[in-house]
This record gives sequence, C-alpha cells and structure tokens, in this order.
Amino acid sequence: MNKLKEFYNFKQESTDVIDNSDPENINQLHSNQSIQVNQYGQTVEDQVLSRDFKKRQVSMMAVASALGTGLIIGSGTALKRGGPASLFIGYIFTGSLLLVVLFDLGEMAAFSPMDKAISGYCARYCDKALGFAAGWNYFFTYCITLPAELSALGIVIQYWRQDLNPGIFITVFYVVITIINWFPVRIYGETEFWGSAVKLVTLLICFITCIVISAGGDPIHKTIGFQFWNEHAFMEYLSEGSTGRFLGWWACVVQSVFSYSGSECVGIVFGEAPDPKKVIPSATRQVFLRIGLVYILGVFLMGISVSPVNPLLAAASSSNASASPFVIAMKTAEIKVLPSFINACLLAFIGSAANSDVYLGSRTLYGLARDGMAPKIFLKLNRHGNPYYATCFTTIFGLLAYMNCKSASSTIFGYFSSAISVFGLLTWINIILSYITFYHATVYQQVPREEIPFRMWFQPYSSYFALFFLIIITFFNGYNAFMPAFNYKQFITCYIGIAVYLVMIFGYKLYYKTERVTKENAKLYNHIQTVITLDEEIPYIDSNLEDKEQRVSQLS
Repeated sequence: MNKLKEFYNFKQESTDVIDNSDPENINQLHSNQSIQVNQYGQTVEDQVLSRDFKKRQVSMMAVASALGTGLIIGSGTALKRGGPASLFIGYIFTGSLLLVVLFDLGEMAAFSPMDKAISGYCARYCDKALGFAAGWNYFFTYCITLPAELSALGIVIQYWRQDLNPGIFITVFYVVITIINWFPVRIYGETEFWGSAVKLVTLLICFITCIVISAGGDPIHKTIGFQFWNEHAFMEYLSEGSTGRFLGWWACVVQSVFSYSGSECVGIVFGEAPDPKKVIPSATRQVFLRIGLVYILGVFLMGISVSPVNPLLAAASSSNASASPFVIAMKTAEIKVLPSFINACLLAFIGSAANSDVYLGSRTLYGLARDGMAPKIFLKLNRHGNPYYATCFTTIFGLLAYMNCKSASSTIFGYFSSAISVFGLLTWINIILSYITFYHATVYQQVPREEIPFRMWFQPYSSYFALFFLIIITFFNGYNAFMPAFNYKQFITCYIGIAVYLVMIFGYKLYYKTERVTKENAKLYNHIQTVITLDEEIPYIDSNLEDKEQRVSQLS
C-alpha cells in the first residue's frame, strides 16, 4: 500500500487519464486508508470524467451531432447570393478543409485520449498560451450560441402561435436542457442519439422530396432537371461580371463554414468515449458520411429544386422554417402539410444543438480547469460524474435568451452573436497548429507506426494546405464590410473576435512566460495508469519503457 499512497500523492504536471482494472477492487483496497477516493478509484484532485458513452452514441454523434439550422435554413442565403454551382463547389472546398481538421483531431485523440477538450491538445502540443486562448474562445462560443439557440426555439414555435411570447418556450426548453445535463452522461448521449436520428430522417425526407420535385413528381408535374444550373449556376454578388461571380462563390464558402461549424465538437465527446483507441478511429472515419452524404449531397439537391431567384427565397428571413430552401421548394411545388412538418422537425435540430451547447461548454471549462487555466472549482464532479459547477456556470448564459423578447435587445444580441462566430474558424486553425507539432514529434521521437491507430494521407502536407486556406478565409471573412461601402458595425462584428483571441494569446504568454512546444520536448507519453490486483499494486507510466521497475522509479 505504501507505493499506492505514494502514487496518489504524486503530482504530475499533465495527467490526462487514469484507467483502473476494477473499480470495486480499488474501493475495497482503500476502505481502510486515509486516501479519499471516488467510485472510479480517483482522489478528489485527480477525478476524471467517466467514459459512459456507448459506441453507437459516439458513432451517431460523429455523423449528426453538428447538424443544425446552418444547412437546413442558412444555406438559402448562400444559394441566393452565389447560385447552385457556387454553393456546391463552396461546400466541397470547405468540406475538404474540415476533413483534414477532423482527421487531425481524431489522430491525436486516438493516440492520446484526454478529457481536456480541444484546449488540452493546444496546450500539450503547441503552447499553453494557445491552449488558454483556444479554450476560453471555445467556451464563450457555446455560451453565446446557447441563448441564440434557445431564442430560435421560441421563434420556431411562433410559426404556429404568433400570439404567444417566446419567453414561455425559452423557459421550458431551458429547464429541460439543464436537467438533461445534470444526470449521467449516458442520458445526454441517449438524448443526442435519438435527436441525431430525427435530424437524419428529416434530411432524408427533404432530400427525397427535392428529387421528386426535380423529376416532376410534385402536384404541379413540372420537370425541372438541371434547369436552375443552366440558367443561374453562378450568381453575381456585390459586383458585376467575374468579380461578382467570385464574390458569390466566396459568400457560399463563408456560409458553409458556419454550416460546418461545431463539427469538431466530437473531439470533446471523445473524452468520455469507451475504448478510445478503437471507438475514436471508427467515429472519425465517419466524417466522410457527414460531409459527403449530408452536406454536399444536401446542397446539390437543394440547387436542382430551388431557383436562386425564387421570390420566396429573396424575401425569406432566418426566423423560422419558411426561410429554408427545402420548405420553399415544397411551397413552390404546392406540396401541403410538409412545410409544417419540417418546422416541427426544426425543434429537434435546434433543441439538440442547445443541449450540446451546455455539454460542450461545461466540458471545455472543465478542461481549462484541469490545465490550471480556470478556477479549480470547475473540476468538481457530482455523483453522476458530471462537472456540476461547470455545467451550472454554462447554463447561466442561457438567460441571455430573454434579451430577444425585446426588439432592441434582440438587435444588440444579434451583433454579439455575430462577433464570436469567427471563433469556429479559429478553433479549426488551433487544431491544425497542434497537430503539426504532434506529427513532427511522432516522427522525431520515432513513435512506432502501429501505436498510431490511424493517420490521414499526405501528412503533414494536407495539414499545411488546410491551414493556409483557413487563415485566408478567416482574414477575408468580413469582405462584405468593405463592399459596396465601408460598414463599421459589420467590420467590428467580423473581426473583434480575432482581436480578442490574439490579446489572450500574447497576454497569457507575456504574463506566464510560456515556451513553445517543439518536436523535441513534446510529451507524447504521459498517461498514468494503475494496475491493481488483490495481492499487488504497481503504478507505472504508459510509455515505451520496457522495464517496469524503471517506470515505478519515475514516479518516486
């Protein structure tokens, strides 16, 4: 027992995961000891999130967790500005960049799974200053997205009852989401599993309906085929000629980023996934399904069934399902009932997104606390294994949704939401920056290829390619603030997020004098495991060390 006590008193700078062979044996061994442990055999300081997600839940969330109103509603704005061909090519271009980002994240998570969210990889493989900025930016992204989603829920229900105050529905969903995130993570996983299933079924109905409309199987029996592609493949936006067509395509690229935004959230789910070295590679490979069959196929079918010059599309707002190009296609084809059905399905889209916002925000805050970049109180777990202080703090931001009950506050809140939307791009950049050091470290430190569960093709060149274009998109994200005339409000909302991000990086680095992680000093192996049997306790570091006694000596 002396070695076991020494192990629990041992302080390691970056302890990510503690695995135990049998928690019941651990409790029995410690029953008469002064060490305070939880049901997983961890001290209060070293408690980590439980891996209670089921494999099917992780797989489903990898495919549909990030699906939101960006595709089913927001893509209509891009179609109107760029046309069907620009929309299709824009989604393929951005999807290829996202593919690299998710594979980079999946490779790091499978090799060294941790429950510190994305900030943990940034701090471990790049710089603690970057981890600090990445973590807090990611946290505030979901803190502001949460009230935005709650507001959208109230507005969607007003599709049927405009006489009711949206605050009623905001309150109902706010309470339900808070309760779900209080219980064991498997409850959240099950909720997201069925919510994701509803999303996929809804999209399947929309896709089949678009095919039927294009083929002339709708009530007006007019065959469309590729008529809209022939007439308005590339629309002009903000200018005329080739410049206008390029800006139309660029508008589609920028909008596609926000549709794809949140796809990296599966990296946080990995922190509570069972058997991560098997589940994570499998879930990561499924991004092909999400990007190819959901997003790219979706915008293609949208482009053959809705004209970019459709009056309904031009007059649509983003307040409810009437703005969705899929619903507009149904209305134009005089299909009854389905528009109301799709609006009802939007409740699953938005409700699931709001539910994820609380989960992702709390786990990001927990990860920051694990790295000493947030108050330690956010490390405390309830009896269900949830970081309850982090969850409560995140849900507090949901109260901002009530600002939208007043029109003036709604305008201010809209600017606030737009200001942080660029953080999605910055998060993708952070992941790639971390991966580049990780990749070169595995090569320099001669990590055996069989120890890396999977690796994307053409690395590290594919990561450099994606990094370059993501920086370009981020820098020119606010192009419309300069055309046709300078709009200072648009400029501020598009670029203030970048300014805050840079201030956080350099401020933290100057204050704490952090050093850049290099391929020479990157810690690839720092997971502590504990092997405990009834007659032997041997703590060791999970590394390439062959001698077990040498591992034990490193802990002393």
